[in-house]
Amino acid sequence: MLASSEPKSRILGRGAIDVSFEFFPPKTAAMEETLWRSIRRLEPLRPKYVSVTYGAGGSTRERTHATVARMLSETTLKPAAHLTCVSATKGEVDAIVRDYWDLGVRHIVALRGDPPDGAGARYEPTPGGYVNAADLVKGIKQIAPFEISVACYPEKHPESLSVDADIDMLKAKIDAGASAAISQFFFDNEVFFRYLDRVRAAGITIPIVPGIIPIHNFKQCAGFATRSGASVPDWLGHRFEGLDDDQETRHLVAAAVAAEQVLGLVDQGITEFHFYTLNRADLVYAICYLLGLRPAKAFAGAKEKAAS
Repeated sequence: MLASSEPKSRILGRGAIDVSFEFFPPKTAAMEETLWRSIRRLEPLRPKYVSVTYGAGGSTRERTHATVARMLSETTLKPAAHLTCVSATKGEVDAIVRDYWDLGVRHIVALRGDPPDGAGARYEPTPGGYVNAADLVKGIKQIAPFEISVACYPEKHPESLSVDADIDMLKAKIDAGASAAISQFFFDNEVFFRYLDRVRAAGITIPIVPGIIPIHNFKQCAGFATRSGASVPDWLGHRFEGLDDDQETRHLVAAAVAAEQVLGLVDQGITEFHFYTLNRADLVYAICYLLGLRPAKAFAGAKEKAAS
């Protein structure tokens, strides 16, 4: 029998948690090679699903579609395609939704999307397009019975007037048909727990999945945080201080920081995680291993056969 002081996170096994991974479509041949190397690395961990991001503009949409299609045809993964309201009419978005259904996609991550001029610019709905994420969710549900995940923001969306207003928007997305919410990344677990308390107090019962971003590059992640409204604790900056030119040590510190955060969440009963992989697998794989996930035997056997 385990000692009562042993944290739950240290005794997790296969099936105790669920993970999902987010990738972005490649822009170059080299980036495509990196993406598929990461996908193959993480596939044996049997994630609940993997999501593929999506930006405004035809070429970006085509890359997302191609990546999702290849996942369906060449892997065992269940892809969730991102979809936004930006720079497209309702008719154009609806056509994409129907194409995904015909392709075999059954899960969409529905987002308003950043303004075409970039995060921080004033958002204006596209003429003839969906107004916001709640409107988009409603439109998707009218086309086909997709599972729909949406975004939520523990420190509120940068454009929201307050956390309460942000939670009201989350309610609207749920009322429109969303069945789960993925959080913006955060670095202080208390931020997530305070938000979760407020969400539950507001009567929201759908899964709120914490988004986790391993810190491959501190300055880059800090920039992401500034644009998305996520705070960066002083202690986190101190962890990476002086490591700009020491990649090996930086990655060791990043692994320790991410493991500490995730295991701390598990110790408080969190059992599902969404990893923003940035198309890099090693840190995510290590964290999942610490959580008790192991490669499926079928994949392990195939790897041994290939090696022989």
